[in-house]
Amino acid sequence: MNVYDSARMADVLAPLGYRRVSDADGADMVILNTCHIREKAAEKVYSELGRLRRLKEARQAGGGTMIIAVAGCVAQAEGEEMRRRAPIVDIVVGPQAYHRLPRILADAANHGGAVVTDFPPESKFDHLPEEAAPQGVSAFLTVQEGCDKFCTFCVVPYTRGAEYSRPVAQLADEARRLLDQGAREITLLGQNVNAYHGRDERGREIGLGGLIRRLAAETGVTRLRYTTSHPRDMDDELIAAHGEVPALMPYLHLPVQSGSDRILAAMNRGHRANDYRRLIERLRRARPGIALSSDFIVGYPGETDADFTATLDLAREVGYAQAYSFKYSPRPGTPASEAPGQVDEDVKETRLADLQAVLSAAQASFNRQALDRDIEVLFERPGRRPGQLLGRSPHNQAVHVEAPDGLMGALASVRIRQAKAHSLEGMLTGEPESARACA
Repeated sequence: MNVYDSARMADVLAPLGYRRVSDADGADMVILNTCHIREKAAEKVYSELGRLRRLKEARQAGGGTMIIAVAGCVAQAEGEEMRRRAPIVDIVVGPQAYHRLPRILADAANHGGAVVTDFPPESKFDHLPEEAAPQGVSAFLTVQEGCDKFCTFCVVPYTRGAEYSRPVAQLADEARRLLDQGAREITLLGQNVNAYHGRDERGREIGLGGLIRRLAAETGVTRLRYTTSHPRDMDDELIAAHGEVPALMPYLHLPVQSGSDRILAAMNRGHRANDYRRLIERLRRARPGIALSSDFIVGYPGETDADFTATLDLAREVGYAQAYSFKYSPRPGTPASEAPGQVDEDVKETRLADLQAVLSAAQASFNRQALDRDIEVLFERPGRRPGQLLGRSPHNQAVHVEAPDGLMGALASVRIRQAKAHSLEGMLTGEPESARACA
C-alpha cells in the first residue's frame, strides 16, 4: 500500500512541476513514506533522516534548498515529536492527508513547517488526480483502507483509521486507466482487503468477491490478486470467486499469526486455529492447487513452548508456498506492549529460526512441484543477468527466464528447469501470447 501511496503522492505533486528522480542527492524535495508496524521499520526512518540532514545542510551551504517530508504511518503516530527529534523535517503528513500536499507545501513555506496528521472527513481518493504515472506491467489499486479489528499487537487502526471502502465505479475507472497504461496484472490492496464493502452505482453494497467479478468482466484485466486478507472476512462469495473467476490467480495471502488458540484469543484475532484450518480446506476445494501464504508472529507476550509448538504444527500441516515471520515487536499504545509475560529476545530468536526452517522447507517443496512443468509466466522486468527477464507464475513465484526484452509485459509458457529456495528458472517453450495476438 505504501508503494501505491508513494506513486499517488508523485501524481499530486506533478502539477507543481515536481518529477521523480532516482536518488536524493539532486532532489528539491525528499519524501520518506514510512511504516510503523514494527520498531525496526520506524527506527530506519530516523537513520535515513540523519543521512538526509547532511545532504540538506550541504545544499543550504551552497545557497540552495531541500524540502524534507515524512509521510505514512510513522508520521501519523509521532507527529510533532518527529519534528522535535529531527528538526530538518519540514513536513509531516499522515497517510489519509497526503492529497493535500500542495496546500501543505504552501503552509510549510509560510510558517516554517507543517504537521498534518488529522483524519479529514472527506476521502482522499475523491481528491486525487485522475492523471497518474504508469505503474508498469503489475499495478497496485487500493480498494480499502483502515482496520476495525484492533488486534492487540497492531498499530494500524490508530495510524490508518477506521475501515473505508471505495465506490465500485471509481475502482473500475481506475482499473481501466491502469490497463490503458500497460498493466496486465492488478493487485487489489487494503489493510483488510476482504472487508471491502463498497457501493455500486445503484447504492448496493458489494463485497470483494463481487468487486473481483465485476473488474474481471468489465475491464478485461488478465490477472487479478488481492492482499492483505483477514480470516474473519473470507465469505462464501469470495471463496467461490477463487474457483469461478479465471482472472483471479490461484494464490492467497491469509495471515494466521499463531497456531495457538490461547495466543489467538490474546491477540484478539477473532478466530481459532481450527477455524483457520477449515477455511483452508474450503479454499482448496474451491480452487485445487491454490498457493497459500501467511504471516506469523513468534514470541507474543505469554507465548509458551506449547503455544509455539502449535504454531509449528499448523505451519507443517498447511504447507505454505510462501510466508512472512517476525519476532513480536512492541508498538507504543497497543495493549500487547503493556501485557505481562514479555518473551526474552533470545527465546524469540530461537523460535523464529525454528519456524523459518519449517516455512523454508515448505516453500522449497512447493517450488519443486513446478519442476519439468509448463507454466504461464507474466514478464515484469529485467532479470539478474543480461538477456534475462523476471516474471511471475500464477502462484506468485518469481521466475527467471532467458528471453528478449521485447517480451516485457507478455505472457509466455515456460518449462521450469530449476527450483530454488525463493524462485524458479526455466526456458520458453512456446510462442508468447503477445506474438500470437499480433499475428
